[in-house]
Amino acid sequence: MNLFIVDAFTDEPFRGNPAAVCLLDSAKSDVWMQNVAAEMNLSETAFLIRRDNDYSLRWFTPSAEVDLCGHATLASAHVLWEEGLSLDSELSFMTKSGLLTATKGEDGINLLFPLEIEQECEVPEKLVEALGIPCTYVGRNRFDYLVEVDNEELVRRLKPNYHLLQSIETRGILVTSKSDRPGIDFVSRCFFPAIGVNEDPVTGSAHCCLGPYWQAKLNKSEMVAQQLSTRQGTLKLKIVEDRIIMTGQAVTTLKGRLIGERG
Repeated sequence: MNLFIVDAFTDEPFRGNPAAVCLLDSAKSDVWMQNVAAEMNLSETAFLIRRDNDYSLRWFTPSAEVDLCGHATLASAHVLWEEGLSLDSELSFMTKSGLLTATKGEDGINLLFPLEIEQECEVPEKLVEALGIPCTYVGRNRFDYLVEVDNEELVRRLKPNYHLLQSIETRGILVTSKSDRPGIDFVSRCFFPAIGVNEDPVTGSAHCCLGPYWQAKLNKSEMVAQQLSTRQGTLKLKIVEDRIIMTGQAVTTLKGRLIGERG
């Protein structure tokens, strides 16, 4: 069983967000896939099975399955094309969030994802304490809280209390601000301690929420976003009606064989 590790949303090895991609010949149990994801100990492991005209795609963190993941989808498309496993110009993935597609573009791989728009909400009691910085806006969608702060430096220097964040009932907390630099529209950092990932290096699914949020504030449908984790990563975004196109590059850093196949 072939297994790859791919750094997504970067053109450099050891930057961006690493994802494991496992190519399956047949369906495996949820327990087996969760065990493999725990063994990989990356923010996401993707499991792919070829069907007639598309691929079944599921994503697992080291401790839970998730409904939507951008960087592991990008990594999966990268593996299929780089390894010559698909000659299709468009890849279709059936997922827990419906049909997702990937196409090749001039600047990288284009992912077509749904928008996940937030609505303003009451601030959870422990959220401000956990972040330790003032919040100018707090909203929520079906996955995450979105927190806007005053400036990029606050995002960059943020040192959250993960224990308190983990107690908040949500998949994750997305902290964002307008960028202070030319060429970058907005920045973010994304925290998911409730599903076993304290800070995710570059989070595609978060931009399904961050993209339309900043589209409304900046009055722009095409933007460049940067995630300010230690590894960092860059996404080019384009809002088209109720979908978002996220464009990024990817680099394979490891190829191997998974021999613990019983599942």
